[in-house]
Amino acid sequence: MSEPLTDRDRAVVQAQLGRPPRAMRAIAHLCGCGLPDVVETNPRLEDGTPFPTLYYLTCPRAASAIGRLESEGLMKTMTARLADDPELKARYEAAATDYLTRRDALEVLGKAPAQGGMPDRVKCLHVLVAHALAVGRGINPFGDEALDLLPDWGAGGPCVAPE
Repeated sequence: MSEPLTDRDRAVVQAQLGRPPRAMRAIAHLCGCGLPDVVETNPRLEDGTPFPTLYYLTCPRAASAIGRLESEGLMKTMTARLADDPELKARYEAAATDYLTRRDALEVLGKAPAQGGMPDRVKCLHVLVAHALAVGRGINPFGDEALDLLPDWGAGGPCVAPE
């Protein structure tokens, strides 16, 4: 899903982040409450600085829930599994390729890596969950696993008051 941006989208994302969004180009996923929770960004910031995070999680409830998973050591456990499971490693490498292919379709950043630690480690679950939400399940195995552990962050209604 990549929906064109509206002024309302920009206002919602700004309220979610507590600051103006940078390099936002489209809405990549909508929360169950109907507000954006993942945006697609340009490969470069407005000043030309590389910004390799293609999918950016904006919902503060989702970010908080993911932060709890990270603080429980889930990333370390996931990374360790890469060494023991060749099939999982191959799927995670394919997820990294998918991420880079989608980003490079917008602009090639050269040696700028995929985000979230892909493909060698799990560094940021926020990026992996954002990738899974933006492109759908079955692409990023660790994004999918993290989603399975998360509560429905939209069940309580919008995280911010839409304007």
